[in-house]
Amino acid sequence: MQKGPIMPTMVCCKIRRTRLLFAVLAVFPLVPPVMAQSPTVAATPPMGWNSWNHFAHKIDDATVRAQADAMVSSGMRDAGYLYINIDDTWEGDRDAQGVIQTNSKFPDMKALADYVHGKGLKLGIYSSPGPKTCANFEGSYGHEEQDARSYANWGIDYLKYDLCGLREIMKTADSPEAAHKIMVDAYIKMRDALRKTGRPIVYSLCQYGEDAVWQWGPSVGGNLWRTTGDIEDKYDRMEQIGFRQAGLAKFAGPGHWNDPDMLEIGNGGMNAHEYRTHMSLWAILAAPLLAGNDLTTMSPETIALLTNREVIAIDQDRLGKQGDRLRAEGPIEIWTRQLADGSKAVALFNRHPALLDAQFHFRELGFKGAVKVRDIWAAKDLGTLQGIYRARIPAHGVVLLLVSE
Repeated sequence: MQKGPIMPTMVCCKIRRTRLLFAVLAVFPLVPPVMAQSPTVAATPPMGWNSWNHFAHKIDDATVRAQADAMVSSGMRDAGYLYINIDDTWEGDRDAQGVIQTNSKFPDMKALADYVHGKGLKLGIYSSPGPKTCANFEGSYGHEEQDARSYANWGIDYLKYDLCGLREIMKTADSPEAAHKIMVDAYIKMRDALRKTGRPIVYSLCQYGEDAVWQWGPSVGGNLWRTTGDIEDKYDRMEQIGFRQAGLAKFAGPGHWNDPDMLEIGNGGMNAHEYRTHMSLWAILAAPLLAGNDLTTMSPETIALLTNREVIAIDQDRLGKQGDRLRAEGPIEIWTRQLADGSKAVALFNRHPALLDAQFHFRELGFKGAVKVRDIWAAKDLGTLQGIYRARIPAHGVVLLLVSE
């Protein structure tokens, strides 16, 4: 969930952490990863689209259908984007039996799911483990099994479960450990409810990296978990979030992924070099690729960025090994990612607002002799090289390479 002009409660997404992490981890030891549904759910990082970044509360049935149409016509579906995810503000009241209803913006969720499925896509939805959502709509607290059944009956394939509404309940706890337990138990309740439906539903934990979620997210069934606060369509915020992922690689793998939030590509707040950095870094991070723009008005440049098959292949590599920072020298950072075929993706980032030179030696990557190098964004084979690689990198830009023996 992102901040927006809806309700004052939305600022809760930015509330300072109040629990003591080390005390919590002492009480709740780490356990091995557990999948939300099966090993085939989110075997690679989910790819798709989410409504919030661009549309926020101005989302409705017609808009979702238009986005699904555009995902197909733009070539995004064929490039691997699959999920059409509805974020907050779809919720209506509950009926006398407590069953969640949609509001007037979404007159028939089952029909919408059928439409999306008919396009060869999948439909996602949003809720909160609290009584209310970030935007103060109906949450799932106390109705987890009912809501999971509704989602399954509608044909939902993905659930984003946002902590916002549970925070007030957590504040009533008498210790950080007790607050942590309230949160974990809430996520477990929905995990169990989703499993009980028998439908494979991707389970996305949206709780902003609190209490080092990457260490316990798999144990509550998360297929992905937010590792940061909300992204914005600004370079400074994007880079802060993206480069802060250093050191988290060991917690990700098939079926369970670190999630640095959605893509902002195409929303207009960054230039072409900055959006390339955004896409490249997310691919190195094995991050979910959830577009957050209006797919019906994309420029050819935006489509090309989002559908670059070589960049997507890095993100979706079947080994499922998240990349990490090799080293940093001032504003120059070099990140690498091991790929299933033995090659390595290498990204040279320039975080400085002016052109800078960068270099590395191929032996830093573990290669002993000559290697084959391809510049991915230039779509150009550089031939067989050895020794030191040098490049000039634009301000806030990136050079993305594929290196193999």
